[in-house]
Amino acid sequence: KMTQQMRDLQLAQARKPPGPSSPNAAKRLYRNLSGKFRVNYTSFDEGSLVGRGEKEKLRKSYLFQSNAALFEAVELQDLDRVQELLKQYSPEELDLNTPNSEGLLPLDIAIMTNNAPIARALLQAGAKESPHFVSLESRSLHLSTLVREAEQRVNELTAQVVNEAPNADCSEKEKQLKAWEWRFRLYKRMKAGFEHARVPDAPTNVHLSVASSSSVLVTFWEPLSVNSAVVTKYKVEWSCSPTFSPPLGEAVIDKLKNLHFTIQGLVSGTAYYVRVSAYNMKGWGPPQASVPPCAIPSNWREYDGRAPRRRGQAGALDHLLGQVKTVHQHCVCHEPCKNQPQSRKHSVSKSLKHLFHPGSKFLKTLKRGLYLTAIFYKDDNILVTHEDQIPVVEIDDSYSCLLMQDFLWFTKVSCMWDEILWLRQCVTVSQSSCSCILQTRFKMLLAISQMQGLLGIQDLGQVFFEPVKDKQGNILIVTLKEVKTNQTFESVRWVPICKLQTSRKSVSSPEEPTALDMLLISIQDKLAYHQRSSHALSPGLYLGYLKLCSAVDQIRVLVPEQLPNILCHVKIRSNPNISREEWEWLQKMAVAEEPIPAEPEADTSQNPLFHELQVAIKELMTLVNIPLQEAKDFRLYSQEVLDFGDQVSFLLLLPPSDDVCTAPGQNNPYTPRSGFLTLPLQIFELGEER
Repeated sequence: KMTQQMRDLQLAQARKPPGPSSPNAAKRLYRNLSGKFRVNYTSFDEGSLVGRGEKEKLRKSYLFQSNAALFEAVELQDLDRVQELLKQYSPEELDLNTPNSEGLLPLDIAIMTNNAPIARALLQAGAKESPHFVSLESRSLHLSTLVREAEQRVNELTAQVVNEAPNADCSEKEKQLKAWEWRFRLYKRMKAGFEHARVPDAPTNVHLSVASSSSVLVTFWEPLSVNSAVVTKYKVEWSCSPTFSPPLGEAVIDKLKNLHFTIQGLVSGTAYYVRVSAYNMKGWGPPQASVPPCAIPSNWREYDGRAPRRRGQAGALDHLLGQVKTVHQHCVCHEPCKNQPQSRKHSVSKSLKHLFHPGSKFLKTLKRGLYLTAIFYKDDNILVTHEDQIPVVEIDDSYSCLLMQDFLWFTKVSCMWDEILWLRQCVTVSQSSCSCILQTRFKMLLAISQMQGLLGIQDLGQVFFEPVKDKQGNILIVTLKEVKTNQTFESVRWVPICKLQTSRKSVSSPEEPTALDMLLISIQDKLAYHQRSSHALSPGLYLGYLKLCSAVDQIRVLVPEQLPNILCHVKIRSNPNISREEWEWLQKMAVAEEPIPAEPEADTSQNPLFHELQVAIKELMTLVNIPLQEAKDFRLYSQEVLDFGDQVSFLLLLPPSDDVCTAPGQNNPYTPRSGFLTLPLQIFELGEER
């Protein structure tokens, strides 16, 4: 029966039979046999197709061929071709888990020929083993049948070739004979691979950690053995008993891109034991117990029942702001702001096309004063006026107040671009005092409104962390915003930044450049800062280094240039949770005022966090250029763990009390290497919130 089925399916299925042992010869043979062993595909001119039905048929025929090509690449052990097909097509388009006429899947062929690289590539793409192999006996019987049928077909074709006179039919049968001889060898190799395989060894480095107050995380590596068949799945088991009797649950992991699993829905304060075993085509291997053997779900907040710091704060602030706005809406003592455009939700594409008409009030040159400039960029292009100028509006032509205080106030306003009209009304109420500070801040709000009106967009982006100042007395406050739409705008044009930099005619000398020239010279650095400040950390627990320095009018904080919205840091581990037991240990260390040794000790199996902190401290001291022996005077901030959402948390490493903040004129013997900058503390806080 199987012989007849194979003969019938040879003409109906799309998979090419592989050729001789030589890959090049095999490919030529596949092309020659395409008319005999699979559907004969016609070359279509897609332009001549009429209707969706014909196009769909053409698409399916291409996918049909891609499925056959994948089988061919796996059988020929062509890893590059397999990876190319997996990248070019989705698993559904490749029919990755649809058995062929022999009841085999690409993954079956890869694992039974013990081709580990191809098997891993297929597994990562979501490949499965054939559902026909429900037991070891069924797999063995299936392979024996394939070998027997292939051998029988080889014998039949050999007899026909020997007995027939040389002609065209004989030549064709010789080609079929070569193909079946190659297939016979393939099936024998698969059968031998299955017979010599053994169950996999236990997984290695099975590590258990506490993920939250109701979950634990288990991570593991592949078995060390290279003699057994490829592992295709893993099983995680957990129980409250070290003998796993009774077991509480298990999970099978067949997506092998990341070898970890989070066991959820556990009871806080209860110890759970975990073990992991591996599976291949010969069955499940022995389980490997985790290290440590058990874990108790918990969180550091359970140590003293502390609630999250920011719980309810956002709602309370929104409620407070609503109350303030309600009071001002009923206030009759202020004059409505004139010439303020109605609040409209413009799309970027609609709003920017009205940019810079002849009657606009954008400035071409700067006088002595305070100005606002907005930089909109997309890839390596920047939005400019018809005069190839970056948009600039005047804030104050006779500015003489405290710049840093006003600048920091402006950065806070940048969190409320949509509320500028309301803020102007609020400031107008108090203008009778004629305060210099209030006058300047009202002018700032007027400039923002003007910029928003001329651009037709409310969100001006993020404020750069320091103004641009020149020796002529000009000061530029810079906002940056990335435009991520691909639409072409009317009445404006995108100009390559490099072209703008080279084409602008400077009106200043190289020794004393104007603020606009300084902005253009450094614009790439500012755009890089803007992009980096929006990057997020990968999930995990980090060790941060808090270092401040004070000036007359501000306090600045040390941050890395690559992530200026985060303190200087190194990653401790991928699990962000600090368990109750770990936090209790840290509290005991803080009370006893015992420093954490910077050099890792030999025996740290009882407290993995101890070893992880030692490694992290050494790495962090090297990063910020502080001698390792100085770490003995540093201390961990033991009041709380800084949680940034559910995926990122920080422990803080503090210098000695007298060195946390360097005063003006104070000598700092340890200067960080390049790659760091200092931000005003308020700017850093705003960036952290974003």
